[in-house]
Amino acid sequence: MSDHSNPAIDRAMQSIGAAVSRADADPTRPTFHFRPPAFWMNDPNGPIYHNGWFHLFYQHNPYGDEWGHMHWGHARSRDLVRWEHLPIALAPSLELGEEHVYSGCAWPNGDGEPLLFYTSVKSGPKESRPPNEQWAARPLDAELIVWEKHPANPILALATHGGPLFDREWRDPFIFAEAGRTFMVVGGDDDDVAGVALYEATDASLTRWHYCGLLVQTTKDKLPFYECPNFVKVDGKWILLTSPYREIEYMVGDFDVETLTFTVEQEGVLDPGFSDVPNFYASNILFDEAGRCILLGWVRGFPQGHGWNGALALPRILTIGDDGHPHQQPIPELAQLRGALTDFGTHRLTGAGEVEYTGAAPSVEVQVALTLGEGANVGLVLNGQTLVTY
Repeated sequence: MSDHSNPAIDRAMQSIGAAVSRADADPTRPTFHFRPPAFWMNDPNGPIYHNGWFHLFYQHNPYGDEWGHMHWGHARSRDLVRWEHLPIALAPSLELGEEHVYSGCAWPNGDGEPLLFYTSVKSGPKESRPPNEQWAARPLDAELIVWEKHPANPILALATHGGPLFDREWRDPFIFAEAGRTFMVVGGDDDDVAGVALYEATDASLTRWHYCGLLVQTTKDKLPFYECPNFVKVDGKWILLTSPYREIEYMVGDFDVETLTFTVEQEGVLDPGFSDVPNFYASNILFDEAGRCILLGWVRGFPQGHGWNGALALPRILTIGDDGHPHQQPIPELAQLRGALTDFGTHRLTGAGEVEYTGAAPSVEVQVALTLGEGANVGLVLNGQTLVTY
């Protein structure tokens, strides 16, 4: 898999291959959540269903288990459960001054050819490097394995995008369509305001865009930046998801394609998590052939030093409930992972009593019903690590 026409990708794949055995040796590594063969991953990027395959791209450091050297990793699946790792899709074009290939999306152009859209980050200190640009890449084969940077790049640059002079961190393009028109949202900010910028494609190539205004905005004392904006229509309503350096937040409402205005009716936190670090972050979305809205996100918060870091949350179906708020359910395909059911019966514990169960499965789904006496505490321990205490 490391034999690639791009020398930068070949080097990255060799680096990953040399680290696989170390990553696999860690007993705490997730076993049925998607993760790279080794090293760091964060945001899911460009998920798309094409010719019977779900393609997943993701932010990936092929040189270590910490953030850095951002590439786009790549995998594909028939069912969103079992994944085939593929060669890295995008590497920074160092010869063009590109240091990172940041987050983005995938969308077909007018000829039905899937394109990748991402934020190109130049080299240099964050405070003084050139502003980010929005770039595209196109496939060189029908299997979507090998990609090249689009000759029309940059498809959007701050100096010519037709809108405000955002801060250089303007990034994370996401594309959607409505009423035969194709739009893109990008997170942006200036000294006082954070917003989600809206653009419309001016032709079917999706390499030329027109600035339409801000879909939403707020003062930066309330919210510093709208990372990874996703804007989709689900069950007749529009949902805007953003990752504002805290838990993913949602807005639900109506989008008027004639006036290009978004009227918000409901808002809140999509997934509160259970720690100071948002466990579910940097969402991305695709629609499958059945029209299901599939929600993906990054699971974060793992320690460094084990040859891997980061995983994909289990895919979820996103809907709008009767209460007008977004609802989530794990995709039913995950049931394929279940093996034989083992019933350990009922046990009564007193004092410092414990019950030990043994099994050979590398991962388990546990269902426990507890009846606690007054002042009682009980915990569930797996492989010597306390997971839950009541």
